[in-house]
Amino acid sequence: MPVFDRGVFKRYDIIILTYHIFMTTLSVPLPADLEEFIRRQVKSGRSPNKAAVVRSALKLLSEEEAVQAVLKAEREPTLRGDLRDLARKLRTK
Repeated sequence: MPVFDRGVFKRYDIIILTYHIFMTTLSVPLPADLEEFIRRQVKSGRSPNKAAVVRSALKLLSEEEAVQAVLKAEREPTLRGDLRDLARKLRTK
C-alpha cells in the first residue's frame, strides 16, 4: 500500500495471515421430523445451510453438558475445616 511522506514515496507491505480450519464430514441418518426441522431452519434464513444447523445444535448440546457439569460439581460436598478433625470424622463413619 503506497504512502506519501513529505514527497518521499514509501511502501508498506501488508501481511495477511490466513489459517485453515479442517473439518470432517459425517453422515448421520436422521428421522423425517429432524430433517424437516433442519429444512425449515435453512428456509427461514436462521441458518445458511444444513451443516450450520447441525453444528449449531451440537454446540448447544456441548454448552448444555458443560453447564450440567458445573451444576453437578456445585452439588459435590466440600471439605472445610481442620484436616485432622475431618479425618477423625471420616474414620468414625
